[in-house]
Amino acid sequence: MKQHQYQLNVTWTGNTGTGTSAYTAYERSHTINIAGKPTIQCSSDAAFRGDATKQNPEDFFVAAIASCHMLWYLHLCATAGVIVTAYTDNTLGYMEETPNGSGKFTSVILQPTVTVLNATMIEKALALHHDAHQFCFIANSCNFPITHHPNCKVQE
Repeated sequence: MKQHQYQLNVTWTGNTGTGTSAYTAYERSHTINIAGKPTIQCSSDAAFRGDATKQNPEDFFVAAIASCHMLWYLHLCATAGVIVTAYTDNTLGYMEETPNGSGKFTSVILQPTVTVLNATMIEKALALHHDAHQFCFIANSCNFPITHHPNCKVQE
């Protein structure tokens, strides 16, 4: 079995001068640095005193699920002879916060709209979402339901 490693650096940049002297005394800003890639400016979700203009871990988590599904899906379409000319997914992630402030994701719904070259490809294109879900590294790492409600259309 192959093993892969992913290395990055997360650095808190939200010290406003007094560190974490109080819950409201610091920003949730931080950066994610991965060698050879652009730095990502992040924060917590605005619901948790974060900067709404920056990416947050919850966004990344849902995006990772949707991106992984898409990449597997495109791979499977290419090997099955289904020619995809466009793909977009309006993904929804649901997280529940508990009374003590912790929480967890309870579901993610993928809603991809796929454009294929011709109508003969639609049936197979729709079926391949199931296979992509089975192969998705991120989905296989989650302990909550991830469903997909695909739509398929023919290129005009």
